[in-house]
Amino acid sequence: MFNAFKKLKRQHQIHFAIVIGVAVVAFWRGVWGLLDLYLFPQNELLSYVASTLFGIIILSITHYITKELE
Repeated sequence: MFNAFKKLKRQHQIHFAIVIGVAVVAFWRGVWGLLDLYLFPQNELLSYVASTLFGIIILSITHYITKELE
């Protein structure tokens, strides 16, 4: 798969990167919107704190897992 990507012309690679970038931003915008609607919608501060803690926990777990794979 990566060999096929390397064979693409430079201009096609840039277009492909732009499409992927837009897809990532659209995904996170959707996730953010869902969290705004469903994660403690009446308490904004609690929603922010819970999201932050959840993110830190996920990052810590993935950091530990990837460190174990080295």
